[in-house]
Amino acid sequence: MTITGIDESAAVVVRHQIRINAPINQVWALHTDVNNWTTWQTDIDTAVTDEPLQPGVTFHWSTAGLQVASTVYAVDAPHRILWGGPAHGITGIHEWTFTPDGDATLVATAESWDGEPVRADADNLRQALDASLVGWLNLLRKAAENPTH
Repeated sequence: MTITGIDESAAVVVRHQIRINAPINQVWALHTDVNNWTTWQTDIDTAVTDEPLQPGVTFHWSTAGLQVASTVYAVDAPHRILWGGPAHGITGIHEWTFTPDGDATLVATAESWDGEPVRADADNLRQALDASLVGWLNLLRKAAENPTH
């Protein structure tokens, strides 16, 4: 099965966007440098990839005590990346898009979660995912707008 986007029919779907006062190539480079996520993404404990992000590559990261293995499904640098996979009974699919806006970049993210744990507690998990995505976007903006972070 080829995955081309988030699962719109999933129990939880969350979308957010933010405008970052930095050029698209800078924001893309920061966001896709998995091995350096922990230098700016304070919600992530570990993040490792052994190769550049391209379809089929799996990278490993941890957050809030959860170990996650994400597989890249699609890349259109520097405009879009789609990744996801199963973690603790949850199937997550996460899409990021980057659009130039003058000297700035609009970053949009959409993520779907499904699986038995999600269906059993959709409201709480939606709130957790919502807070996580807002936090990630704000940290990305802070790091991109202040490159000496």
